[in-house]
Amino acid sequence: MNADVLVIGSGQAGVPLATRLAGAGKKVILVERKNLGGTCVNVGCTPTKTMVASARAAHVARTGARLGVHAGEVRIDFPAIVARKDEIVRQWRAGVEGRIQRAGERLVLVRGHARFIGAREVEVAGERHRAQTVIVNTGARAVVPRLEGLDTVPWLHNGTLLDLRKLPAHLVVLGGGYIGCEFAQMFRRFGSRVTIVDRAEHLLGREDPDISAEIESAFRDEGIDLHPTSRVLRVDGTQGDVRVQLEGGPEVRGSHLLVAVGRRPNTDDLGCEKAGIEIDEKGAIKVDDRYRTSAEGTYAVGDVTGGPQFTHTSWDDHRILFDILMGKGKRGRSGRHVPYTVFTDPQVAGVGLTEREARKNGVKFELASMPFGDIARAIETDQTRGRCKILLDPDTERILGVFLCGAEVGELIHIFVALIQAGAKASALVDAECVHPTFAEGMQSLVMRLPRYALS
Repeated sequence: MNADVLVIGSGQAGVPLATRLAGAGKKVILVERKNLGGTCVNVGCTPTKTMVASARAAHVARTGARLGVHAGEVRIDFPAIVARKDEIVRQWRAGVEGRIQRAGERLVLVRGHARFIGAREVEVAGERHRAQTVIVNTGARAVVPRLEGLDTVPWLHNGTLLDLRKLPAHLVVLGGGYIGCEFAQMFRRFGSRVTIVDRAEHLLGREDPDISAEIESAFRDEGIDLHPTSRVLRVDGTQGDVRVQLEGGPEVRGSHLLVAVGRRPNTDDLGCEKAGIEIDEKGAIKVDDRYRTSAEGTYAVGDVTGGPQFTHTSWDDHRILFDILMGKGKRGRSGRHVPYTVFTDPQVAGVGLTEREARKNGVKFELASMPFGDIARAIETDQTRGRCKILLDPDTERILGVFLCGAEVGELIHIFVALIQAGAKASALVDAECVHPTFAEGMQSLVMRLPRYALS
C-alpha cells in the first residue's frame, strides 16, 4: 500500500500525528503491533498512577489517626485494585481507537510488526507499505541487565508486574529511579515487604541530594528496606523465593524480583540498517533538531530518540513535528523546558538547570531553599515532608531551575514552567496575589526566600 505518511507506533506522538495529518488531507498508514496507546496507556502512566491512587488511599486510611480519624482495619482487595486499573486502561485504549476511527478513510490502521526493508518502505505481516514520509514512534522497553542468573529467574519488569493478580509477599526492586521508587512505595502500601537495591548513592540519583534525602526518609519511615551503593553479583531462585547476592554484602531474599534499571529504545528488530537510519550505542535513533533521521524523508519522535522519556515530551514532539511537516514550524526539539514529576509520596518535580549542573558549567546563580513544611497549607494538612529549591539568574532575574519535593508538587511545578516559558522575571510571582492557604502560595514564599525579593 502506498501513502503520503507512514507512522510506526501508536504512542503519544504517533496517534495525534496520524490523525492530524489525515485531517490535513494526507493519506496516512498507522502501524501498531500491540495494544493501541503505546507505553503510557498500557504499561506506563495510566495503569501505574491508577494503582498509586489506590495505594495512597490505603495509606491515608491507615494513618488517619494523626488527624483524629480512626478508620479501623484497612483491608486490601488487590484483585479489585487490578480490575479497576484494567478497566481504566480499557477506557483509554477505546478512546485512542475512537480517535483513529473518527479520522475517517484517510487513516488506515495496520496491525502487525513493522520492519524496514528499504528506504521509506516497511513490511508488515507479509505486506509492503511505502510512503513519502515515514515517522518512527516505537517507544522503549525495560533494559535487561547483564546479570548472572537473571535468565533463570522469573523476574518482572514494569509491564509484567502490573499483570499480577496476587500481592507479592516480598518485592525486591533492582533500581532506585522513577519506576523503581513508584512501584516500591505502591506495593509497600498494599502490604508487601519491599527492598530496593541500587548502585547509586541515593534514590532518584539524578536529583539534588537534599531532594533524594526526603524520599529516602519517607521510604524508611514506611518500612522500605534500602540498599544504596550496592552492586548485584548474581540472582537465583524460583518464583516465590528469589535470592539476590550483593557484592561484599548480605543476600537479599524475596518472593518477586522487579528489574527497573532503565529503558531501551525499541529499534533492535526494526531493520533500521535497511532504511539507512543511524542509531547510537544505546539503540536510540539519531535525530536532528527537526526530528530528521539520517534517512531522507524519515523522522523519529518520542522515547525511541533516547531523549527525555516522558509522555508529555512525546506529545510535544508531535506538535513540533506536525508544524514542521505542514511547513509552518518555527521551533525545534532543542531548547525546550522539560518538566517532570515522580509520583511518589511526597512527589518530586523539577524543571530547568540543577544546582549541580550550574556549578559544573560555571553558570552564575542565586539560590533559595525552603522546607516544604514552612507552607501553611502543608502544616494544616499534615503533609510537611519535603523541600523546595530555586535557582535564579542574578543578571536577568529569570528562573534557571526549580526542584520541588512535597505534596502535589507535580501540579505546583507548572507555575514555574509557565514563567520560564514566558521568559518572565521571578518578580512576576512575587507581585501576584496568591490565595491563602494554598500550596501554590508556598511557591511565592520560595521565591521570596531569595534575598532580592525578601520583605524588609
